[in-house]
Amino acid sequence: MKQNRKILLAEDNARDRSFLLEALESWDYRVTAAYDGPDAEKKFRNDTFGLVITSYEISGIDSIELFRQVKSEDELAKVLFLSSRASVNDAVKMMKSGAFDFLMKPVKLKQIRHLVNMAFNENGAKQLTQNQETQSVRIVTQDTAMFRLLDLAKQVADSSASVFIQGESGTGKELFARFIHEYSLRRNKPFVAVNCSALPESLLESELFGHEKGAFTGAVSRKPGKFELANGGTLLLDEITEMQFHLQSKLLRVLQEREIDRVGGDRPIRLDVRVIATTNRDIKDAIGKGDFREDLFYRLNVIPLKIPPLRERKNDILLLAQHFIEKYNKIDGRSVKSMTNEAINKLIHLPFNGNVRELENLIQRAVLLSDGVTVKEAELMLNENRYKDEGLNGSTAEMPLEYMSGPLREVEKRLIFHTLDKTNGNRTHAAQILGITVRTLRNKLNEYKEKME
Repeated sequence: MKQNRKILLAEDNARDRSFLLEALESWDYRVTAAYDGPDAEKKFRNDTFGLVITSYEISGIDSIELFRQVKSEDELAKVLFLSSRASVNDAVKMMKSGAFDFLMKPVKLKQIRHLVNMAFNENGAKQLTQNQETQSVRIVTQDTAMFRLLDLAKQVADSSASVFIQGESGTGKELFARFIHEYSLRRNKPFVAVNCSALPESLLESELFGHEKGAFTGAVSRKPGKFELANGGTLLLDEITEMQFHLQSKLLRVLQEREIDRVGGDRPIRLDVRVIATTNRDIKDAIGKGDFREDLFYRLNVIPLKIPPLRERKNDILLLAQHFIEKYNKIDGRSVKSMTNEAINKLIHLPFNGNVRELENLIQRAVLLSDGVTVKEAELMLNENRYKDEGLNGSTAEMPLEYMSGPLREVEKRLIFHTLDKTNGNRTHAAQILGITVRTLRNKLNEYKEKME
């Protein structure tokens, strides 16, 4: 999957063209220069390039049209725009369309070299770790937006400020939390994770704050909570928007006072804990619906991080795929080296509603099914109907007609179990498809369970 080292440089300013050409060639890249848009089109059609560096104001063609033609010829080619007078909106528009990056002139050679290295995965694709010996936290990316997030995460890691990480399910929110912990001075202290949607409401308070012996039926001994277990270190509150409202006020007090009260306790306990919270919900929507306290959000959102979904960083797909191939080669004793062009083409056009988690599961299966050194398209075993039905919004596939008859409560139950089946039991993904919260889904399942007992 290693890309070629050929660059097409499309620049109609002779001085800029000469300046960049000399620099790129001195870095051992094979560079073809084009003096205007039509010349760039011709040269791109007659050769293959891993990277196109072009002036946004290139003469003879609209730059957006040039970008579309490059992508239609070669989906994997990266396009770096340089501009002397584009607006912020222009830059944002092109980045959202899939441009590799967008720089304003005058550009620095150090900046250009960094981006070119990133484009060709040469000292630019990051597998960031707290240190090279442990390799305990690896975030594999070559996406510019992800680099900015990682740089920000490292910059704030040593502070005690709360961090609020937003992102769709499967984007790697917990990985970012662990990354922050390992870059901090707390790295040798505990990292404790709590999934706020996985615990019953009756147990979450005790799990977080601990309880004294006899505090409630079944409390046969004193038990420290997750906050106490994380003392000196980091506490991750995963899916925090699923925390019941009355507990949110207690959490707010803990963040403000830096102390907790065990359930049934008679004195507060001072703590030093760095809190990182995550959610896959639209936080403004959760606040607007009254599901989440606005004052708690502001207390948690001191350092905001929003991880982009995989569909917005398509240049990471093949890099991650190769990473997972190597990972599961080691785990399962396989010797897969790469993927066929057909498999690559199929992979990069998937919507990946499940993000990196979905990609990893897909590659793990392909490595296991591969009968050689190359993953073929058939070995991806893609359920085309599922992707067609889900589309980009992840709406549920159509239910069989026989499911749609009967009392409304029964139809609802069938729909929930049908969706869980389609998501392989992933409650978070199922809740997203159904348009409900994970808490609501959990309550429905508990309701069904009680009626069966």
